[in-house]
Formats: sequence, C-alpha cells, structure tokens
Amino acid sequence: MKKRDIKILLVDDEPDILEIVGYNLSSQGYQISTAENGIEAVKKAKKEKPQLIILDVMMPEMDGIEACELIRKVPELSDTIITFLTARGEDYSQMAGFDAGADDYITKPIKPKVLVSKVKALLRRLKDEEQIEEVLKIGDLTINREEYKISIKDEELVLPRKEFELLSLLATKPNKVFKREEILDKVWGNEVVVGGRTIDVHIRKLREKIGDKKFKTIKGVGYKFVD
Repeated sequence: MKKRDIKILLVDDEPDILEIVGYNLSSQGYQISTAENGIEAVKKAKKEKPQLIILDVMMPEMDGIEACELIRKVPELSDTIITFLTARGEDYSQMAGFDAGADDYITKPIKPKVLVSKVKALLRRLKDEEQIEEVLKIGDLTINREEYKISIKDEELVLPRKEFELLSLLATKPNKVFKREEILDKVWGNEVVVGGRTIDVHIRKLREKIGDKKFKTIKGVGYKFVD
C-alpha cells in the first residue's frame, strides 16, 4: 500500500498537538484527518475507515479508552491499527489501553522525527501474515521460516523449535505488542503448557542468544520484538 493511500486519524483535544503531528505526518504523504474528542473519533473512524488511529486518552465528552472499545466493535475496523499518544505513563493507563483493544502506546512528549518512525513501524503491520515472506530479514538477523534456521551477521544459530516459533512470531511484526494469550495460542496452541512462566523462560533464552535489547517486556500485557 502506497503512502498516499494510507489514512491516519489523529484524535486529541489539544489543537497544537493536532497541528504539529498532522503536519509532520502529512508531509510524509499520508492522508490525515482529525477529531477533538472520542465521540467525533468514532464517527470519523466509521466513515473514513483509516488504516491507523492515533488516539489521546484524556479527552472531553468521551475519553480515548471508551472510544477505542467502541471502534473495536465495528467489524469494518477490525484491521485498523490503534495506538494511544498520551502524557499518561502509568502502568494502569497502559494496561487499560491494551485491554480496550489498542495495538501500541506512545508517550508524550515525543520528537516529530521519532513519531514519524513510530508510525512507519506501526504501518508495517498492515502486511497480512499470509503475505509475509518465508525469509525475514531484520537488520543483521535473518529468519528462514521454511527451513527453521536463523543467522546473525551471517553466522547460523540453531534454536529449539518453540524458541524459533516464538522469535518468528514476534519478528513478523516488529514493535507490535503481542499479548501473552496470543503468544500461547499461536506458538503452543492446544498443547499443554507446563507452568505459567513458559513464555518468560523462552524469552529469557532468546535474549541470551539474540540480544537483550531486541525484546521488550510490556508489564502485565506481553512482549514485542524491537527492530
């Protein structure tokens, strides 16, 4: 999908934020629309069907959490990426956002160039899993999903099956937060999981082999692979 075809809805009750963020993203070629509260955001989302919604939490009339919940109930918006952009950094606020159906969480203040990079990373998730190539290349890391092989700087590394599948899942959508329930479902499926810390143990082993900075823990939610 080309940039000019991508619609981004910005929702914030601060005109300065809408202007600054809108300018920086429109200058990249994206289609930008704005809303100043949750009620307006839900109406515009249903009408315009954006690929990405950047949503503030604290707003009048309807806050971002409630707006996100309502948007997630619209079938036509099931693939829309939603990220919160807010000054609130408390754990409970982030967890409430993820529970409402958000895909990510960006904390203010953020430099425009960093925000643009974040948006580009989020939009990479638009690529359907079915379209993801069997060989993934992310920086120095290469993952061959067909042959169950990975290499770092051309040095091959052998991983046990579940570690490979976990890495492969997280790396298909860099910077996306995968909830623990989703990881268990996609990596372990109906298999019996021994102990509640199975994912944590596998992540720890991957950090030792791939690099600690490549994996980020989102407290109370899950994990993401950092590109």
